[in-house]
Amino acid sequence: MPLSGLLSFPLTPFDTHLELDLDVFSDHLEAQIAAGPGAVFVACGTGEFGSLSLDELSQLAARAVEVAAGRLPVWLGAGGGAAGARACVRVARDRGVDGVLLMPPYLVAGPPAGTLDYVRYAVADAQVPTVVYHRGTAVFTPEAAVRLLDVPSVVGLKDGYGDIELMSKIVTTVRASGHARAASFEFLNGLPTAEMSARAYRAIGVELYSSAVHAFAPAIAHGFREALLADDSPTVDKFLSAFYLPLVALRDTTPGFAVALVKAAAVLRGSKVGGVRPPLVDPAPAQVDQLAEIIEKGLALVR
Repeated sequence: MPLSGLLSFPLTPFDTHLELDLDVFSDHLEAQIAAGPGAVFVACGTGEFGSLSLDELSQLAARAVEVAAGRLPVWLGAGGGAAGARACVRVARDRGVDGVLLMPPYLVAGPPAGTLDYVRYAVADAQVPTVVYHRGTAVFTPEAAVRLLDVPSVVGLKDGYGDIELMSKIVTTVRASGHARAASFEFLNGLPTAEMSARAYRAIGVELYSSAVHAFAPAIAHGFREALLADDSPTVDKFLSAFYLPLVALRDTTPGFAVALVKAAAVLRGSKVGGVRPPLVDPAPAQVDQLAEIIEKGLALVR
């Protein structure tokens, strides 16, 4: 099932008691779908996967499938310890989602052979299309990446590690491997605020990327991507200098702002997604004011 277009990573709404709010989630997801992404990835990094229980994950998956109603692919986050990751994949299978983004194993890292075994154990016989997240405790060598192609349900690799040379080696080694699935294997740019590195990844053959900005300002996300695909460098530079660079500068002031700032931005734009669960923290009022100014500059580019 090939992926295409701009990939949306919806937020997970919480109420004032930080309990899951499925009604707000439905509204948020509907707005994301209406903006025209190629797929939605529910309860992943931007959706605070690490703070959710298995039951909450199941509820989000069921509601996402219901709201999407077959209009576009729905993917679900999975991960944690080996048993937890396998349980998440089974939730995805049972709830009828279209695919899984498999996060790195929790806390511990093994050698390449162990990381491959973690993937095999997690997907087991569930037969759910799976993109493996290359980051943290699950960094792959080019040789290990090729061996992922032997796992039938693994359809791609998403890079959140950020080593462009390593990723170039992985892409080249996989494509030149002669494996029957080499040409169809997907590669995604999964760095925080992926637009900042989109040109570099596109140069090594990685066209797809996850856009956190789509969660609060789809018009900006689509405007940037249109300029990128048109090789309109002056417009790309305008987006980067006026919007993305200031956003990243604010993001980098506080650990966890890759998620918390996105949620605060969605609230500024009228969503009721609420705050973040600990250990993440919400932006201070002065930071929210700064964020509002940055968003306004981005919107000015697409008016």
